[in-house]
Amino acid sequence: MNPLMLHPPSGSLLARIHVPGSKSVANRALVCAFLAEGESELFNVPSGDDTQALIEALFPGNTRALNGDSNFRVTGRSSVHLPPVVNARLAGTTSRFLTAVAALGDEPTLIDGDAPLRARPMLDLHTALASLGAAVHSQDKPGFLPVVVQRGMLDKASVSIAGDISSQFISALMLIGPCLPQGLSIRIEGPLVSRSYVEMTARVMTSFGAEVKFTEKEIQISAIRYSPRKYVIEPDFSSAAFGVSAVLIRGGKITITGLALSCLQGDAAILDIALIFGAEVLVMGDDIVVSRDVRLPLSALSLNMSDCSDLVPAVTVVCCHASGKSVLSGIGFIRSKESDRLGDLAKELNRMGASVIVTPDGLEITGAPFVSGVVCHTYHDHRLAMALSLCALSVGGVGIDNPSVVSKSWPTYFEDMTQLLGSTELQN
Repeated sequence: MNPLMLHPPSGSLLARIHVPGSKSVANRALVCAFLAEGESELFNVPSGDDTQALIEALFPGNTRALNGDSNFRVTGRSSVHLPPVVNARLAGTTSRFLTAVAALGDEPTLIDGDAPLRARPMLDLHTALASLGAAVHSQDKPGFLPVVVQRGMLDKASVSIAGDISSQFISALMLIGPCLPQGLSIRIEGPLVSRSYVEMTARVMTSFGAEVKFTEKEIQISAIRYSPRKYVIEPDFSSAAFGVSAVLIRGGKITITGLALSCLQGDAAILDIALIFGAEVLVMGDDIVVSRDVRLPLSALSLNMSDCSDLVPAVTVVCCHASGKSVLSGIGFIRSKESDRLGDLAKELNRMGASVIVTPDGLEITGAPFVSGVVCHTYHDHRLAMALSLCALSVGGVGIDNPSVVSKSWPTYFEDMTQLLGSTELQN
């Protein structure tokens, strides 16, 4: 595929952008609506591949558009029937949520995905479901996709799972808890990474009528079924982070419309990080405004990002523009995301002339000027593509290989970010 070359505007940035709805919130709300008997209305549903794959699996032919492409009426039923074969594409969250939902069905469902998703570990989730009595059978390699799942006995009400592998496993188990005869008790072994995503799951579930009690090491879910409702998906902080990071790098001001309405996402930490970098953050009605005086230098920082790991690619690029050595920690687990989100990111930034060292726990970044003329590889990872596009803000001649990978979460990223990233052209 021909790379996309970026031509950012000159001078400080001035932009007003709108970001998609949060796919993390949307995917949780879609599962709750599917497991709630009756009609729910969902608003501001994002159009990314991950969410579309989930909709196609949960509601094949059973989704009606309301007043706009992002608003839907969906019908949930008391019994679970998924298609016999589900293709989750590249979507880790979708595949893990659907694996858990399939454990509620009387008929077997084959969960599969594209080659990069087949390489992502699923063992802890498969083991946890099997311990609850579900029938879980990997087709090729144990602990990986493809996997066939159905109810089996499903007669247990408690499970233990490691907290430092993936919060998606815990969220997947939580989502089916209200549908188990005795509810579900989840014991978290060891430290919990991405706690904010587990808390998000609990809050979305309670919005649909579930009863969830969340303590430091245990999650108790009552056997109270979901109820249908109207639900608005809040704007996505993970996406907004790229616009905020652009202003941190180049200076100027960005207004992100409607973002002040978001309250569930740990990635709201990007605003605190912007403040640490010397930016000004204002709430203007429903909007968030971030500005930075480019004449003030960026200083290195040290951050534990275990609760906001999706911000790591964008924040790392900002750190490349700061003076001194920055340390990002608590994120060793993201090496098993869509890509090796530490090693692959470091490899591409070092090709750009940066100094990024991968540690067992994260990254060490020493500010250094970028070189021009580099086409960045994206490793099937939407967040790497978006983060590496920010490199163009400080040096010319930057290209993004396989730019269409952004369709995973924000299909119109390059169009919507034109005010910040400038014009684009496909190189022959």
